Amino acid sequence: MDIVSPDRRSQMMRRIRGKDTLPELLVRKIAHRLGYRFRLHVPDLPGRPDLVFPRRKVALFVHGCFWHRHDYCRYAYSPKSNIEFWGNKFQNNVARDKRVQGELEAMGWKVAIIWECETVDLASVAEKLKGCLGS
Repeated sequence: MDIVSPDRRSQMMRRIRGKDTLPELLVRKIAHRLGYRFRLHVPDLPGRPDLVFPRRKVALFVHGCFWHRHDYCRYAYSPKSNIEFWGNKFQNNVARDKRVQGELEAMGWKVAIIWECETVDLASVAEKLKGCLGS
């Protein structure tokens, strides 16, 4: 049973953004500080990656742990109400992520993912960026 009314829950869910989230802004700031230049949400690529490094052919996604089901993460909990809806929603999100990753790799792009929970440690985000961008 949900503890808020359906109208209130709807208002809360509408406020969740898909672009310019705090984790994404943190990753962008670190990437720029490290000297990497990128494009944002390129519509020509499958899945509109959050950051695209065209010269390096790297498409980077900053995934929310809840929405994209980060394995063994405390933020990837399942809501207690409307279980069937959420199960389908999460299953479709994960399937779409796999499909998009496959499409990008087939086009010759390297795909990297930084999870929301990883953005807590900015030094590890910087190391991960260096690793996937070959610095």
